[in-house]
Amino acid sequence: GDSWGIFAFLCAALCHLPAVPALNGTEELGAGQSIQKTYDLTRYLEHQLRTLAGTYLNYLGPPFNEPDFTPPRLARAERVPGATVDLELWRGLTDNARLAANYRAYSRLLCYLRALDGQAGTAELRHRLGHFCSSLQGLVLSIAGVMSSLGYPLPAGPTAAPGSPGAANDFLKKMDEFWLLKELQTWLWRSAKDFNRLKKKVPPAVVTLRLEARGF
Repeated sequence: GDSWGIFAFLCAALCHLPAVPALNGTEELGAGQSIQKTYDLTRYLEHQLRTLAGTYLNYLGPPFNEPDFTPPRLARAERVPGATVDLELWRGLTDNARLAANYRAYSRLLCYLRALDGQAGTAELRHRLGHFCSSLQGLVLSIAGVMSSLGYPLPAGPTAAPGSPGAANDFLKKMDEFWLLKELQTWLWRSAKDFNRLKKKVPPAVVTLRLEARGF
């Protein structure tokens, strides 16, 4: 009947329509979500480190667990990536340069922390260090994801666990461990600020639509 004829006409018309370009909004959305995730992980690690540092400094004992203890940074401690860079100089870097510096620093800091994990004297401390190392590994991977989503090349990480010269005595060894925690605390504080600024540049709700022609 007439209804069958209309249906056949519509089917024929649809079959001959030109291909419609597909809308792909994954790139910018992925970058925004990746930055937000990395920011959240950085803040979580800040909180986690406060508990870990308190436990570890008590393990080291006095004077390292005293609130006002501020030892000089010895030359041997310079092997740990330092976060004590002038803030204006740091902010003057490009996003790519800051992300690369964060990636390299956390990759090396993770190697040092894993070495501490193997030396910790109590089961509770080994458990806390192991959990923190897993979270920090997640941060390294998350930073790599942010760089990839923004089109930045990934810098080379440490090819092997960085060596540490043998401490002349137990006090100097504890000094190294003190500075490792101190620098890690500063890196996380500054990284949280970096990712907070970066997420405002690429908010998760912003989607840039890209046309992909298909069927041609």
